[in-house]
Amino acid sequence: MADERLDAEWLRAWCEQADAGLAKLMKSFEARYGFEPGSNVVVLASEASRHATDSLVDLTPIPSDLTTMYWVIDEVSLPDVENGYFVHPASLVADHFREYGAVRIDGEEPALVFASDGGGHLFALAGSGRIWRSTTASWFDQFDLAAGSLQEFFEGLSRQITDQLGQLVEGWAGA
Repeated sequence: MADERLDAEWLRAWCEQADAGLAKLMKSFEARYGFEPGSNVVVLASEASRHATDSLVDLTPIPSDLTTMYWVIDEVSLPDVENGYFVHPASLVADHFREYGAVRIDGEEPALVFASDGGGHLFALAGSGRIWRSTTASWFDQFDLAAGSLQEFFEGLSRQITDQLGQLVEGWAGA
């Protein structure tokens, strides 16, 4: 799947599906967990975020799938899905690139960090289209393969939302 490029229409549909799943999840979140959820959102791209994407492209050669993603999505913040997932806005990716550079992964082209999880692990997209996850909360330690493509990464986020929704339903049924 790494040879296939991310389709903007597929990603727009993913955004709609994620929004619907998050609305259901957040509706019963406080009753289930005993505290209010954070801001769990998929923020669509705006003129300002597209300008930040253009600036990122000018700064460093980025994989085309990341450009496609940033033309559809500005950022994703899912602090209450599993242990949290965050797709960083292009402006933050540019700031991190200036500070840390690209991530070096054996056998891969340099990869660009674009996301993280609630434990501080980083997700980087390589020129091959594959997604790598840091084994620690560090830019300089080992990275392991996390997904074969950006689409597979987003499909994984969808599964996390769906699985957590299923746990809520099971929890209510068992109560």
